[in-house]
Amino acid sequence: MRLHALLETEALGLRLLGGEDELDRGVRGVMTTDLRDPSRYLSGGELVLTGLAWRHSAEDSEPFVRILASAGVAGLAAGEAELGNIPGDLVEACSRHRLPLFAVNESVAFATITEYVVRQVSGERAGDLAAVVDRHRRLMTSGPAGGGPEVVLDLLGSDLDLRAWVLSPTGRQIAGAGDPLPGPVSAALAGEHLAATRTGRRGPHRATAGGATYSLFPIRNTGRGAAPASRDVRESVLSDWLLAVEADAGDWPAARLDLLQGVTQLIAVERDRREAARTVRRRLAQEVLELVQTGAAPAEIAARLRVAAPVLLPGLGTAPHWQVVVARVEWEQDAAAGAAIEAGPVAQSLLEEILVDPAAEGSDSGDRIAVAHTGDEAIALVPLPALPVDPEGPDVESTEAGLHADALLGSVRDPLSAGLDGDGRLTLGVSAAVSSAEGLRGALEEARHARRVAAARPGRVCAAGHHELASHVLLLPFVPDDVRRAFTARLLDPLRDYDRRHRAELIPTLEAFLDCDGSWTRCATRLHLHVNTLRYRVGRIEQLTSRDLSRLEDKLDFFLALRMS
Repeated sequence: MRLHALLETEALGLRLLGGEDELDRGVRGVMTTDLRDPSRYLSGGELVLTGLAWRHSAEDSEPFVRILASAGVAGLAAGEAELGNIPGDLVEACSRHRLPLFAVNESVAFATITEYVVRQVSGERAGDLAAVVDRHRRLMTSGPAGGGPEVVLDLLGSDLDLRAWVLSPTGRQIAGAGDPLPGPVSAALAGEHLAATRTGRRGPHRATAGGATYSLFPIRNTGRGAAPASRDVRESVLSDWLLAVEADAGDWPAARLDLLQGVTQLIAVERDRREAARTVRRRLAQEVLELVQTGAAPAEIAARLRVAAPVLLPGLGTAPHWQVVVARVEWEQDAAAGAAIEAGPVAQSLLEEILVDPAAEGSDSGDRIAVAHTGDEAIALVPLPALPVDPEGPDVESTEAGLHADALLGSVRDPLSAGLDGDGRLTLGVSAAVSSAEGLRGALEEARHARRVAAARPGRVCAAGHHELASHVLLLPFVPDDVRRAFTARLLDPLRDYDRRHRAELIPTLEAFLDCDGSWTRCATRLHLHVNTLRYRVGRIEQLTSRDLSRLEDKLDFFLALRMS
């Protein structure tokens, strides 16, 4: 199709701002992006849709347009929803590079333009395949005729003889046609996809698992409902879905590849809907978290929980118990990469996925999960409809009820380790269940302590639960005073004496080092020190105490000593 055909379609709401002489360009596809540099996802001939989130100043327009022009895109369509009128600097940059520029009325969704282009391009390139895409589009709309991604995949099987599944980044099946993939196969495919994406390879990615060959197509959440544009692939790699097709796409004609790319764009609409549905639950969790952290009255927290319970537990009306789960994703900072990676939203999206029952299928299986994020930390408020009663006594709750740290990571450890390999870690802590608003603050601290215990362990993906705190944190108040004094004196007195004589601040350094989970980079940043200075101080601590801060046992001893001092 040609650009002038888009301009002539009134339903698309396009207004030409420049490039009248270039409207005869052919359109091969469509891509929605707010990345500053989307070149890795461009192959030429696309109509690029953007919400302008990448533009922070007038100087940003020239490099963005230059990248598009070099990639050979057909044209650029900018939405008016964020900034109103399209900035003049963008108009001028497009004019210099002879790139047709359209304004998209704020009343028109990018999904509408995407669906229209996919239908038209498929019709021109694939003939009978266009009917498949059109049927997919109609069946995925809301209402009685809707069928969601499952129907899309059914049609891929019936019309194109392709078996396909939509998988989450952990390998959980979101949709599929026919028999589900075996768990080990889906986990292996997710791991292959994450590893390939981390290395910057363009999809589709070829993978072999369970004796079969698959082609893995990314399903990126880059529409208007998506998070802000990523500065680094690590900010989105752990949240994108993928389409796994049981076939080797390496020898496919361009028409079929374009069709599958169009199908991923249609499925991305479902992803946007899921993200929109999570907005309410995220907001509820954020409100409760802010009340808990600011020390609000229990009655105020309880009132907010009563609002949250019907949303998270439809039909029940209230939640007898709650658990708190804390997660953190940490990346080794690459000095050449510039600004630090925003880890909070990554941890939030990932924790939402981890908390879904691994056996649950469908995109709505996480509708009882509320996750907020603060800084680099994600915090989940998980309602429990009821806890079984311990057989030892009618008033004693079973200690085996609720979420367990090891079980949460059982099926996701391998794929996530592939996505984090090289420079990333995921650590997770789980609290005990509490039955009142008064207990939430303690549950939050308990989950945070458990996460710190997990962070002291080796491995890319680690978790710890409240049971593992019972031997120290929960028993500290019962330690005799003389034992406390002897224990802390043996570990901390040499450091205090040294600080007194040399003003070396070894105790504050030790506290910060443990609080940063032994991360040299984060600890040095927090203390405003050079890493070599930090290493010297830690070495002095180890020398004075004859302990090794790389060992979990010694870290825990220091942690306990500081807590008891």
